[in-house]
Amino acid sequence: MKILAISDEECASYWDYYSPEKLSEYDLIISCGDLKASYLSFLVTMTGKPLLYVHGNHDTSYTQKPPEGCDCIDDQFVIYNGIRILGLGGCKSSNSGNFQYTEKQMRRRISKLKYMLWKYGGVDIVVTHAPPSKLGDIPDSTMHAGFEAFVELIERYNPQYLLHGHVHMRYMGNKERIVEYKNTKIINVSERYSFDIEDKPVSDKLKNKLVYKTRIPKSKHQDTVFMYVQK
Repeated sequence: MKILAISDEECASYWDYYSPEKLSEYDLIISCGDLKASYLSFLVTMTGKPLLYVHGNHDTSYTQKPPEGCDCIDDQFVIYNGIRILGLGGCKSSNSGNFQYTEKQMRRRISKLKYMLWKYGGVDIVVTHAPPSKLGDIPDSTMHAGFEAFVELIERYNPQYLLHGHVHMRYMGNKERIVEYKNTKIINVSERYSFDIEDKPVSDKLKNKLVYKTRIPKSKHQDTVFMYVQK
């Protein structure tokens, strides 16, 4: 499965100069926040592929007008084509604004997801807005410091990837986009970054279906399932 991860800066090549072949190779789009809702709606409309997102600290407009046709995975555990995905948006609190959290608050959010992490044997991709502490952040910046809670999450659950934005690549000078910690690739997806991850076996019934494991299902005996028809 080929994934396009995006955050923070709209890509002119995809939006202003869009052509179908530029996005046709992707199976899934993931936004790590701080992008215009209209941009996300455009991408999901033009591609017909699922688009998952978490909130960035500048996404307060989403509360009134969220991206149409997209799936918010903040505080959610979802599975797509066998890949386990966890969403934890927001940044380190600097002024108690929307989508800003203290370490204590972020740990509490993660704690609420521990049962699903245990039940499904961990997670493959963690989607955040802010980076982990000292692993792609700007430690001396109040706004752009990372979360220790994410480091603890990596150490305990060993995801293949942690995707984040928040720290624009132009802030980073010569620093690398990818940081490896333990067995996890931590990727700053600012503007755009693509990668491949191997699908896991799923039944035909669940192929290309987004399954929420943390939403209240329509039936007590069913998961919440959304099917995407590939264009």
